[in-house]
Amino acid sequence: MFPTLAEIFGEPIPAYFTMLLVGFAVATWLCARLAKQEGIDPNTFIDLGLFSVIFGVLGARALHVFADGYFWDYVHLCTDPTRVAWEITAAQCREAEAIWDPVRQVCQPAERDCLAWAAFWRGGLAYYGGLIAASVFGVWFVKREGVPLRKGVDIAGIGICVGLIFGRIGCFLGGCCFGTHTDGALGLRFPAFSPASESQWRAGLLPQPGLESLPVHPTQLYEAIGCALIAAYLLWLRPRKKFQGQVMLAFLGLYAILRFVLEFWRADERGELLGLSTSQALGIAALALVAVLWTRWQRG
Repeated sequence: MFPTLAEIFGEPIPAYFTMLLVGFAVATWLCARLAKQEGIDPNTFIDLGLFSVIFGVLGARALHVFADGYFWDYVHLCTDPTRVAWEITAAQCREAEAIWDPVRQVCQPAERDCLAWAAFWRGGLAYYGGLIAASVFGVWFVKREGVPLRKGVDIAGIGICVGLIFGRIGCFLGGCCFGTHTDGALGLRFPAFSPASESQWRAGLLPQPGLESLPVHPTQLYEAIGCALIAAYLLWLRPRKKFQGQVMLAFLGLYAILRFVLEFWRADERGELLGLSTSQALGIAALALVAVLWTRWQRG
């Protein structure tokens, strides 16, 4: 876990956002190369990649705020901060320049912050929200540029999958999206005061705060490896596809299955919908969409 890669002029360079930007850059470069092979202006996908960063972050942040269980915290941060309680240690509370309540053993914000919901650089992005927002914009953009829609989304599907690899490595470096406790050979320990350590302390798995976490499933790396395998398959499938749009549908279906399964090993806090995690519910919706479009697009 290396949440800060380096410091420049005293300012920390967060690992997660660095890897996120690297992922977008690599994905954009790859899409531009694939577009050129298809006889499409590569600049179209360079522009699409730049705009996708903006819409992806906006969508991911919106889903986090509304679906990950923090909506009322953001509301109360603006209207009544005394109703917000962070379950962190007293030392962390002092570092955050917040107020420690020794009776309730919780930390409370020292002042109102009506823009906390927008501070995505502090963490809190839900991937499916970014995928949906960037996809809606992408469909409009490629149509406007005169690119055949299904040919364009096939290229984008490979780029999105490659970008995900870097994003999940960033999650691992930042310590978020960690897995459940395991005594298996794949278990990894996160340092004291990491999200995994804090979560286990609150759950009673650790006797006190400030301890190294118990070994957990490195679900971030599981997903990065899974996406690498999916990306390799998509690159193999691309020259062999039976119909335009098949590569994108293959990505959506395979990723939805991968994410649905991995959610059972995730232990970080995230929203629920109908007894499933938000990502699992959206994964089922994605599979339903794939089934409908596969039948329709296969017919031509």
